[in-house]
Amino acid sequence: MTFQTLIWLTTALIGLFLIIILGKPLYRNYQRRQLIDKPFPPEWEEILNRSVVLYRYLPDPLKRELKGHINVFLGEKIFEGCGGLKITDEIRVTIAAQACILLLNRKPTYYPTLCTILVYPGAYINKIVTIDGMLHTEVTVPLAGESWTRGEVVLGWDFVRKQVLNLAKGHNVVLHEFAHQLDQEDGTANGAPILEKGTSYRTWARVLSKEYEKLRKNALSGRKDIMDAYGATNPAEFFAVATETFFESPKQMKLSHSELYEELKSYYGLDPLKWFEKDDQPTKE
Repeated sequence: MTFQTLIWLTTALIGLFLIIILGKPLYRNYQRRQLIDKPFPPEWEEILNRSVVLYRYLPDPLKRELKGHINVFLGEKIFEGCGGLKITDEIRVTIAAQACILLLNRKPTYYPTLCTILVYPGAYINKIVTIDGMLHTEVTVPLAGESWTRGEVVLGWDFVRKQVLNLAKGHNVVLHEFAHQLDQEDGTANGAPILEKGTSYRTWARVLSKEYEKLRKNALSGRKDIMDAYGATNPAEFFAVATETFFESPKQMKLSHSELYEELKSYYGLDPLKWFEKDDQPTKE
């Protein structure tokens, strides 16, 4: 093999490598465009209207955008039934719709590290092991959902089905766990998702830190708050709980946590309060 031939082969291999590397995202975007433009099945539309109360409040342009996102989500993610649960379109569409609401009105990433959604019939048991010196303690706890950094979200279907029909309670395990997925996109769960502008992090940190401390004080003193006290566990849980409240109880959040509401409105690029203007928003008990 001559030196010139070796150079040619090396150049060709480098070129082929670059085509593969650069072409992969282009092909992925092409596939997504095809899925977005794909007709939305009428039976899925019936599921949305019947089972996802928040969908009924969306403006028509956001409904159309959401259906395109659902097509992509269901085309890319795998659903697995656990504990004997059989996965149906009702389960897939109901979960996908809520996950994709968090992607509306901004450039969607479609949860790039997520591969599989594991769905149990109801609460599932998780083992928590604590180590104190030589003492290992194992505790089993029932959970409604979890978000893992290794590519999985776990959900209990009974909780999903009940909460999606009741905005008044302000609890939504799907919004909660997929907010964790957004938070985890940079590899850490710290209550600070990837923001569009680097200059936004300072304001984000100031507002969310202040509101987190406010919720912690309310939780410790027993004072009621529009946000669930579970959000006082740590900053990651605070962001997830705040997201639930932002979408399901925007009026109350705007009144009691106005700065936090504005920060979330800027991040999500949405103002859920406007969705409820024509109808009275359900009141949290």
